[in-house]
Amino acid sequence: MKTALLAGAAAVALVGALGTSAVFARDNIQIAGSSTVLPYAQIVAEAFGENFDYPTPVVEGGGSGAGRKMLCEGVGENTIDIADSSSRIKQSDIDTCAANGVAEVMEVRIGYDGIVFASDINGPSFTFTPADWFNALAAQVMVDGALVDNPYKSWKEVNAELPDQAILAFIPGTKHGTREVFDINVIEAGCADTGAEAAFEAAGVEG
Repeated sequence: MKTALLAGAAAVALVGALGTSAVFARDNIQIAGSSTVLPYAQIVAEAFGENFDYPTPVVEGGGSGAGRKMLCEGVGENTIDIADSSSRIKQSDIDTCAANGVAEVMEVRIGYDGIVFASDINGPSFTFTPADWFNALAAQVMVDGALVDNPYKSWKEVNAELPDQAILAFIPGTKHGTREVFDINVIEAGCADTGAEAAFEAAGVEG
């Protein structure tokens, strides 16, 4: 059995992984995935090595998506045993795992990923909604009931109550689980709130 971990690592999951023949073949547990989770996974791995009669697990980053992909590449000593992820495992990941012989994947929630919107302490204050973020960043948005190419250049154009400041956002890359959390809970929620989701579906456009 292989294990996909959410937002961190747990000692019980590391111990459970020792049952695989691949681990015995190479004498250690291989873990990879979320860079957000990485520091915590390393602490757990070190504690595991200090408290059990097994080598300290090898923990690497690479991103949540990359970790899940590596987990699902197959079984054997050349594949990882545990994937750290700061977002839920997808059905497409489960399908890939099954196709490659990884029939059992245990998902263990050990924490929650949080998103904080931060700006210059001396700058104007912002009170965002998911709809504001969608309208600020999406390629197409709803204007007068129709989908159009995004015309907005400033936050005030997006929402008259926001500051007259150019839209500039720094967010995690697409390989990061935190980006998935942002997309699902902010962008996709805003897409639904503005009516764009229904418009995309009516037009046969997939997200």
